[in-house]
Amino acid sequence: MEEETILNIGFDDTDSPKGMCTTFLAYKIVDSLQKQKTVFLDFPRLIRFNPNIPWKTRGNGAVAIKIKTKNPSKIKNQVKNMISKYSDTKNGANPGLVFLESPFIPVEFVKFSNLALWQLINRDHAKKFAKRNNLEVYFQGNGQGLIGAIGAIGYDFHDHTLELLSYRKKSKFGKERKISSESVKIMQDQTSPSTFNSFDVEKERVLIMPHGPDPVFYGIRGENVDSLLRATTILKNEEKLDGYMIFKSNQGTGDHLTNELNAENMKPYASGKITGIVSNMPRIANGGHVFFKIISKTHEFWCAVYKPTGMSTVASNLIKGDKICVGGGVRKASKNFPRIINLEFLDILNLEKKMSTSNPDCNKCHKKMKSKGMHQGFQCIRCGKKSPKKISFEVSRKIKKQLYLPKISAHRHLTRPLQRIGTVNDKFDFDESVSWFCVYR
Repeated sequence: MEEETILNIGFDDTDSPKGMCTTFLAYKIVDSLQKQKTVFLDFPRLIRFNPNIPWKTRGNGAVAIKIKTKNPSKIKNQVKNMISKYSDTKNGANPGLVFLESPFIPVEFVKFSNLALWQLINRDHAKKFAKRNNLEVYFQGNGQGLIGAIGAIGYDFHDHTLELLSYRKKSKFGKERKISSESVKIMQDQTSPSTFNSFDVEKERVLIMPHGPDPVFYGIRGENVDSLLRATTILKNEEKLDGYMIFKSNQGTGDHLTNELNAENMKPYASGKITGIVSNMPRIANGGHVFFKIISKTHEFWCAVYKPTGMSTVASNLIKGDKICVGGGVRKASKNFPRIINLEFLDILNLEKKMSTSNPDCNKCHKKMKSKGMHQGFQCIRCGKKSPKKISFEVSRKIKKQLYLPKISAHRHLTRPLQRIGTVNDKFDFDESVSWFCVYR
């Protein structure tokens, strides 16, 4: 009798800016495996890695699937064939596929995945990793997809969210998506906080639909299966869809900003956070973008807050001496600036007193005194009373000790929204009988 094997399948970079989607390929693979009555041990994983990688397509997401099978060789061949068939290699996709037969994920995979979350990893490093660990891999092009494939298998969840991705029929790929924005707004009102980032009330903008030619119609992010399924019943769209699949994800966790940046690891495209003291008065550039510096452990770092984030007003009201923690991605040096952190959050830990001065008041006449000239003091023009110097007073600050996040429409996939601050979803609640996958036959 054949023994059952636990097989982990990781893949990435099957899409291009012109089409396809790695999650859609996962949907097709799961459909094929379900027809063979394969046992799934968890939701398919959708892992978002470092969002600052310049050559990423869309959200820099990779997928992993964990199954139990008596015939791993057959399944491996099927998956390889599907990767080859569906990857958009003619438009620049560089797919990578990794197989790991093991009930346990080796610690080397976890370490690799942690690095991919906030650093730039060279594809040669991934190839060497695969060779060193005797992994069975398959790739096309330059093998860039091996990084995400290894990382998706190795990702160690401390917190997770779920995303229900609904897919279009092939005849609709590339065509305009139409959905009732009012129904999205109602869905958010009725399912929040169990769903998040679905509709931007301020801009009256739908946030669940992509705009590219890929097969995804919409994606609803949330905390549990029931809320996601309920959300789909509220949405109104005329298009007949192909089906949906629910992924377990690190979206909305902010995990890419948990590492501390310093002078040694602040390399171009790295993500992380830094705590320090504001060391200059913020500069407001053309377009309303704000630039300032902070000192952390004797090193000084530039920070940038861009107008569309909605945090530029907060940044412009910082003063020297304020203690803050900032998180974001490192932009490489340019002609005008050294390496700079593009902020994704700004947490004000302590506010310095803001002092100002003014001419003294005349207690008798209740008027401001006038200067008599440099170093000659001040005098009331009505009664002649004199005073030797200006008076100091504290100015109230326009910002508070609190966490500031970008506007919802400027959130990245990994941004932890305000409603998830303090929330940790660490329950393992996969149930194969639950409707986590569906093809509308």
